[in-house]
Amino acid sequence: MNKVDEFEELRPLLFSIAYRILGSVSEAEDAVQETWLRFDGSTTLPTSVKAFLSATVTRISIDVLRSARVRREEYVGPWFPEPLLSDPYQDPARSAELADSVSMAALLLLERLSPLERSVFVLREVFGFGFDDVASAVGRSEAACRQLLVRARRHMEAGRPRFEADRQERQELATRFFDALREGDVAGLRDLLAADVQMVGDGGGKAPQLARAVIGAENVARLLASVFPLLARIDVTFEPHEVNGQPGAIFRDGDGKVLQALALDVLDGQIQTIRSVINPDKLGHLGPVADAWAIDGEVKKARRQMK
Repeated sequence: MNKVDEFEELRPLLFSIAYRILGSVSEAEDAVQETWLRFDGSTTLPTSVKAFLSATVTRISIDVLRSARVRREEYVGPWFPEPLLSDPYQDPARSAELADSVSMAALLLLERLSPLERSVFVLREVFGFGFDDVASAVGRSEAACRQLLVRARRHMEAGRPRFEADRQERQELATRFFDALREGDVAGLRDLLAADVQMVGDGGGKAPQLARAVIGAENVARLLASVFPLLARIDVTFEPHEVNGQPGAIFRDGDGKVLQALALDVLDGQIQTIRSVINPDKLGHLGPVADAWAIDGEVKKARRQMK
């Protein structure tokens, strides 16, 4: 194969590595593009193209993450990863690791790690790279990488998210949830929510968002049941869709533009967490983005008309 073919064959893997390190679709795509430019500009062919490209995209992602961490510390409100509707890289031998590692909960847990710990964990635990390749990618000795992995595992195990193991049961619960949401059914929603369920939104100061997390089945059920009928009145619709490997939905305005992405954490037959991403900067890769402020104004107007 020529360079272009070799690179395109590995592009899904490179994106998946970068996304898990960065939590950003746009930054991951930029990292992959920069990796291609470096590969295309190299005059010698590496012994292992996969190892070379994986190491290159990892180093680029580490540099991007170090600068991004400062911005995230100054972020307005909760920070969530950019929603990913489908992971382009598939490996049947590591399907469980790949699915768990791309969830919103897991990516938020990875945020607690240093860039080096995060990269070592992603390469070794998620993608199964040997320590020699991991060491080459992060520019540390194998012994140092083993220590980084021990620390990363300790942090991850302490807060490792758990999800409903049965994919079909998880999807069936999500279907019941979205049916109840369409109907504004408070009791139906409440029955599907864990007693201590949390609903949290990421607007980044660029879209209307919850002032704070809404906690408790009764509070979350009443909020959802009161808001969605108003959204429906102004032609906002939603389509259930897997978001970061978990049940979720994409909301659209009357023109079909993306308003928000909703992701659900499901465990023990109940919804534990509902995360909403409405920051327009994080939705552009899903299509044209709706004006959330304008929709917020229409919702308030609809509420006044109903009184």
